[in-house]
Amino acid sequence: MPKILTLNNGVKIPQIGFGTWKVPNDIAAQQVYDAIKAGYRLFDGATDYGNEKDVGKGIRKAISDGLVKREDLIVVSKIWNSFHSPKNVKLVTKKILSDLGLDYLDVLYMHFPIAQKFVPIEKKYPPGFYCGDNGWEYEEVPLAVTWAAMEELVDEGLVKSIGVSNWSGALIQDLLRGCRIRPQLLQIEHHPYLVQKRLIHWVQAQGIVVTGYSSFGPKSFVELDNPVAIKATPLLTHPTIKKIADAHKATAAQVLLRWATQNGICVIPKSSKKERLLSNLNSDSFDLTEAEIAEIDALDLGLRFNDPWDWSEDPTYKTRIPTFI
Repeated sequence: MPKILTLNNGVKIPQIGFGTWKVPNDIAAQQVYDAIKAGYRLFDGATDYGNEKDVGKGIRKAISDGLVKREDLIVVSKIWNSFHSPKNVKLVTKKILSDLGLDYLDVLYMHFPIAQKFVPIEKKYPPGFYCGDNGWEYEEVPLAVTWAAMEELVDEGLVKSIGVSNWSGALIQDLLRGCRIRPQLLQIEHHPYLVQKRLIHWVQAQGIVVTGYSSFGPKSFVELDNPVAIKATPLLTHPTIKKIADAHKATAAQVLLRWATQNGICVIPKSSKKERLLSNLNSDSFDLTEAEIAEIDALDLGLRFNDPWDWSEDPTYKTRIPTFI
C-alpha cells in the first residue's frame, strides 16, 4: 500500500491515488471498481469531468460488495469556475454528492482561481469547459468569498478537507492572511517539464500538501490536440527517464511517479489496464538517488500544458483573461 500522508487538519490520505479526468462514462464505474480492488483508496474527480455519476456507481458497488467501507476511501471533487458565488458553492456541492451517491466529500478543491458567470445546473451540467453563452464571462466574486463558503461546508460536515487547485504562491499567501480554515491541499500540474520547485517547497513549508496532476507530462494532452503537447518529446520515452528506469528495473511511469512522491507530492495517475494499475500503485517500492532526481529536475522547461490562456479560439479571448499563473 502507498505511503499515508497527514493533512494539517489530521485527515490521512494515501500518497498515490487514481485520477478520473478523461475516464469515459461508459467504463468509469468499472475502472473505479477495479482500482479499488487493486488497492487504490483515493479517487480524484471534478464537476467538469462529467463522470461523477459513474464514478459514484463504482464506489458504491465496491462498498456494497464488501471490498471497502466508505471511511476507507478518500473521495475528491472540485468546484467549477461558474459556481464561485457563495449560494452556488453549496448548491453544486450537494449536486456533486447527489451524483456520487455519497453523504460527504473527503476533499473539495476550488478548481481554478477564476470566477465565471453562473450557469444554472438545469441549463448546463456538467459544465465542462463551458464559459457562458457569450464566450468568456466573469462573475465578480473574490476568491476569499468563495473560500469562506467552502469553510462553511466543513462546518456542516458536507466536506472534510478543502483545498485550491491551479493557484500561484501569491494567491495562496493572500488567502492564508485571512482564511479561517487553512487550505489542506494544493493541486497543480506537475511533471519534469514543469517542476515548480520553489512553489512546492514554499507551499509544503506552510503545512499544505501538494498533489501533482499530469505526472506523465504531454501524454495527457496529446489526445486533446494540444499543439504544445504534440510537439513535446514524450516523457515516457525520454532518454533520461528511460535510462533511470532501466537502472531500477522499473517502468518510465514508475520513475516519473517516484520522482514526485520522493519529493513529498501526491500523485493521481490512471490506467485501464490491471498491470499498470498495480505498477503505478507500487511505484514507491524503490528510491531514486539524489543524482537521478537532479537529472530529472534538469528537464524543466517551464512548460505548462493546462493553461486557461489557451482554452478559447475566440480572437478576443486573450485580451479578456489575465495571466494568473
